[in-house]
Amino acid sequence: MTSTPPSDPTALPLERKAALLSGQDFWSTAPIEEAGLPSVVLTDGPHGVRRQAADFGQIGLLASLPATCFPPAVAVGSSWDPELAERLGAAIGREARALGVPVVLGPGVNIKRSPLCGRNFEYYSEDPLLAGVLGAAHVRGQQGEGVGASVKHFAANNQETQRMQVSAEVDERTLREIYLPAFERVVTEAQPATVMCAYNKVNGVYASQHRWLLTEVLRDEWGFGGAVVSDWGAVQDRVAALGAGLDLQMPGDHGTGNRLVVEAVRAGELDEEIVDRSVRRVAALAELVTEPAEGFDVDAHHALARELAAGCAVLLKNDRGALPLAPGARVAVVGEFARTPRYQGGGSSNVNATRVDDALGALRAALGEHVPFAPGLSLDGSGDAAVLHDEALAVAREADVTVVFAGLADVDESEGFDRTTLDLPAVQVALIRAVATASPRTVVVLSSGGVVSLEGWHDDVDAVLAGFLLGQAGGGALADLLTGAVDPSGRLAETIPLRLQDNPSHLNFPGEQGSVRYGEGVMVGYRHYTTVDRPVRYPFGHGLSYTTVETGGLQVTATGDDTATVTVTVTSTGARAGRHVVQVYVATMAGPVRRPARELRAFRKVSLAPGESRTVSVDLDRRAFAHWDVREDRWLVAPGEYTVQIGRSATDVVAEATVTLAGDVVVPELTLGSSVMEWFSHPVVGAQLLEGFLATMPEGAGEMHDGMLQMIGSMPMGRFAADFGSAVPPAELDRLMAEARAARAG
Repeated sequence: MTSTPPSDPTALPLERKAALLSGQDFWSTAPIEEAGLPSVVLTDGPHGVRRQAADFGQIGLLASLPATCFPPAVAVGSSWDPELAERLGAAIGREARALGVPVVLGPGVNIKRSPLCGRNFEYYSEDPLLAGVLGAAHVRGQQGEGVGASVKHFAANNQETQRMQVSAEVDERTLREIYLPAFERVVTEAQPATVMCAYNKVNGVYASQHRWLLTEVLRDEWGFGGAVVSDWGAVQDRVAALGAGLDLQMPGDHGTGNRLVVEAVRAGELDEEIVDRSVRRVAALAELVTEPAEGFDVDAHHALARELAAGCAVLLKNDRGALPLAPGARVAVVGEFARTPRYQGGGSSNVNATRVDDALGALRAALGEHVPFAPGLSLDGSGDAAVLHDEALAVAREADVTVVFAGLADVDESEGFDRTTLDLPAVQVALIRAVATASPRTVVVLSSGGVVSLEGWHDDVDAVLAGFLLGQAGGGALADLLTGAVDPSGRLAETIPLRLQDNPSHLNFPGEQGSVRYGEGVMVGYRHYTTVDRPVRYPFGHGLSYTTVETGGLQVTATGDDTATVTVTVTSTGARAGRHVVQVYVATMAGPVRRPARELRAFRKVSLAPGESRTVSVDLDRRAFAHWDVREDRWLVAPGEYTVQIGRSATDVVAEATVTLAGDVVVPELTLGSSVMEWFSHPVVGAQLLEGFLATMPEGAGEMHDGMLQMIGSMPMGRFAADFGSAVPPAELDRLMAEARAARAG
C-alpha cells in the first residue's frame, strides 16, 4: 500500500526539513515520522538491483542481495530496440519491489565521447537520439512497475579520469546537440522520478551547483518536476547546491550539510522557500514506498535475460558461411571466457547474479557433450602459457570450426578509471592468430564493456560476433546466436575505429590539469568519421544477419515549414525470419553552422518473415532538421534542402530523397558591433544601406564594391562609421537599427 504523507512537510521545523534533504546513511533518506514520511531506499542499477545486504551505514560496495543481472546498457544500445529496453526496465522494477527498493538508480544516458571511457558499459551510445529513446523506454518500463528511476549522470560525465574534479569545457551548441538531448528526451517523454547530477564540473562549475543545468534547463525549459539527487559524494558546497536546484544529497554526511543549510537560512543567505521546494520534491518520493512484493520469478527472469541478450549482440563479420554453425560440423571451443564469462562491468553497478550461464555449457547443451575445449590462456596469468597455447592448437586442428572467446577481463575496465588502449591483450591476439592458422574456420566471440581493436587479427578469421557484456544469461544467448537458434539483429551503437588516433576526442581525452576540452564540438563518433571521410573498421549502425533485406520505395514529404514524413518499404529476401533496423539519417548544408555529413534522426526495428514486405513510416519533427543557434539562443531550422537517407549504417546509404523546407525566417539583430558584412547582407535594411553608401561614393566606386567588401567585411560597423563617417551618418545607422529591431520583434 502506498504511503501518503498526512501533513505538509514544509510546516516542519527548519532542522527537520534540512534533515530530509540529506541521506540518513549510504542508501536511504531520513524518515520524518511527524510528517508521515517513511525512509526511501535508493539503490544502484541500471541493469539489475544492487541492494546492499549489510547495514546501510557501511560503505556502499558490500555484498548485495541476489538479483537478475540483465544485459548492461552497452548491449542494450546495440539492440536498437526500445521494446527490449522497456521490458528490461519493467523486470528491474518487479525485482526492486520484491527487494524493498522504491528508487533504482539508472539508466545512464551519457554519450560515449571516447571509446576509452571506463564506464562506457553503463552507457548506450555515441548518438544522443539512440541513447535517449532507449533510456526513455527503460524509465517507462521501470516506473510502470511503481519503482522510480534516476536518469544519470547530468551532465557531460564522459570519462572516469579525475571524474570528481575535472571540468568539461563544452560550448553551448555542443551541449545542446550532443550531451543534453538524451536527458531531455527521458525527462520530457518518461518523467523520471529523479535526475542524478554528475561529479564533474561543466565549464568550471560543479554539476551539483550548476544553476543553469539544474534549474534553468532541467526545470524551466524541460519541465522536470521530480527530485534532483546527487551522485554519491558529488556535493562540494551543500548550500550552493541547494540554491542551484539540487534537492537530495547522497549519501548522508552525518549532519554537517544540514547544519550549514540551517545556518544559511537563519543568516539570510538562503531563502527558506528554496528549502521548502526541495522538501516537497523529496517528500514526494515517499509515495513510491510500498510493502515489498512476494518475490520475483527467478527462472522466468533468467529466461527473459537470455532472450533480451540475444537481441543485443552484433555480428560484425561472417565470411564463407562460418555462422551459424553447420549441423554436424566438428566444433571446438577455445578461450577461458567461454567457461568463465565476463558478463557485467565493475564498480557500483555490479549485480549479485542469481546464476550465470557460460557459453561452453550452453554450446554443449545445444551440440552435444562432444564439443572439445581448451582455455588457451589464463585470465590471471597463472599456468604454463606454452602448454595452454599448444592445447588450444591441438583442439583447433581437429575441428571443422573453432570458436575463440576473447575480450577484456574485469581488471581491464571499470568505473573509476579509463582504459589506455583499445587493444586486446597481446596473448589473446597471438592465440587468435595461431588458431586461425590451425583451424579450417575460425569464429571470434568478443566480450567487453566497450569496443576493442580488431586490428592485427581481423583478416585472419572468418567471423566476429561482438557480444559486449550480455548479463548473467549471456552464455546461453551466445550459444543461441552461434547455432542459429536466434538470428543476430544487433547493430553497433558506437564506431569501431581502425586506430585510436582516429577518434575525434583523441588529442583532448582525458584532458590535463583538471580540465578537458571538448574540442571536437558536435563531431562526435560517426559524425566525425563520415564528415572527414575517415575509414573505420566497422561504422556506427553496422550489423549482419543470417538473412537478407532489401530497401525501396523511399518517399519524403514535407508536412509543414519544418517537419516531414518518411515512408520506406523493407523486404525480406532471405530464407529465414529476422529483424531489421531501419536507420533514418538527415544531411544538409543549409544554415550558418557546419553540420555533420549525416545525423541519425529516427530508427525502427522491424520483424520480417521470409519474403515479407513491410512499409515503415516515421515522422521527422522540427528537431530532426534543427541546429542550436548560439546567437539566437534557440533551436532553428535553416531554410533550404535536406536529404533524408536510409542507411544500413552511418556509411552505407541505400536510398535517399531530398525535401525543401521553408524553415525559420530570422531577422538578425544589428548593433554597432555587428560586422560591415552583416549590415550589408541584412535581409531588412541591407539593401537600403548599400544604396545609400554607393550614392556617396565617387563615380566608378561601385565596381570596386565586391572586392572592397571582402576586405573590410569583418570590420565592426562602429569602427567603419568612425573611419568613413560621411558615407554612413550616425543618424542613418540609428534609424536602420531601429527598423531592424522592429522587424525582428514583429
